[in-house]
Amino acid sequence: MSTRRRVVVTGLGAVSAIGVGARAYGAGLRAGRDAARPVSSPALKDFGHANACEIGDFDPSRWIETLDPAALGRAAWFGLAAARMAVAELPLDALRGRPSVVAMGTAYGEASTDLDRLVEQEIAHGPAGMDADLARRMNAGRLATTVAHELGLHDTEAVTVPTACSAGNYAIGFGVDAIRSGDADLALCGGADALCRKTMAGFTRLGAMAPDRCRPFDRDRKGMLAGEGSGVLLLEELAHARARGARVHAEVLGYGLSCDAEHPVAPAEDGVARGMRLALRDAGVEPGEVDLVSAHGTGTQANDVTEARAIHAVFGERPPRTVGLKSMLGHTLGASAALGAVGCVLAITGGFVPPTINHVETDPECDLDCVPNTAVEADLRVVQSNALAFGGNNAVVLFGRYGS
Repeated sequence: MSTRRRVVVTGLGAVSAIGVGARAYGAGLRAGRDAARPVSSPALKDFGHANACEIGDFDPSRWIETLDPAALGRAAWFGLAAARMAVAELPLDALRGRPSVVAMGTAYGEASTDLDRLVEQEIAHGPAGMDADLARRMNAGRLATTVAHELGLHDTEAVTVPTACSAGNYAIGFGVDAIRSGDADLALCGGADALCRKTMAGFTRLGAMAPDRCRPFDRDRKGMLAGEGSGVLLLEELAHARARGARVHAEVLGYGLSCDAEHPVAPAEDGVARGMRLALRDAGVEPGEVDLVSAHGTGTQANDVTEARAIHAVFGERPPRTVGLKSMLGHTLGASAALGAVGCVLAITGGFVPPTINHVETDPECDLDCVPNTAVEADLRVVQSNALAFGGNNAVVLFGRYGS
């Protein structure tokens, strides 16, 4: 009989271009909402790609109560807002009075937009004209510590995970380990990133940006779109959650990490498959028990074929439905795995499979049921969330319906 402490999800927060708040985000996923639109900032328009999945008017003061929003970067706004949403049903004294961790994943942290401003200042005025306050807050580690400061978690362990596009799932794994081992009863885990010139320039130079829409697994896909936002989950040890009468959204069944250590930007099929197998083994789940895979699904030629082959290697000729949420959200980098995880939990509780939008014809090399364009109702018991990152950092998390 296993004595391993069980980990459940008792809070959700989402800041995305298709909806702010878990309810609005879930409605956006179910509706197949497309966030692609012309970028608003002149600083992001210089790269030959006019569209991105940008969050419109965002007032951080709605959620940030302790810190000064003017002293924070845009990624921190998103992360703090999502964290506040995740703990909305938790008396903060319950969080402050128990051993806990904060783990946030990111690609750039607060440096995402601040670096753009510093470069503009340096070009215009030289090094002496650069804002020292901006420079001081560029440390990506501030993302987790800022959440801790905002919520008054002075005794918590605050960790920022910098594995970019898989960082949200790495952060969830960190929280799961802390709770399973007894080091923590609660964990706030997620990721955040904001649109910036570095993202637009870097992926344009890689030839990875789509001209208009993101079309994962489609024969005519032309790349990714940049996005921004944050997702945060409140994880809790099951007995602790029961004792306080918490509403349980889902259970974290297990996770797996693998590193391709093969190529700086191209995923490796064996490494991706290994990560999925490790997650299944950790969760005690057989491949045939998985009802849905939320794929990394960037819409690039290399990622989609490699990930599809890895999915077939693990699940066989008839894998579960496999969807690409980035078709709606864009690629939110350090927030992408976290928003994917929140989406998986919402799919379980809402009884639906989100669609892969902008889909015309599935690439035969992918050969997946990617639920094109329209959500479907489904009784989901086990859902898998894939996240792949540059350098071959793969992280896979499995969620299960609580009580099933």
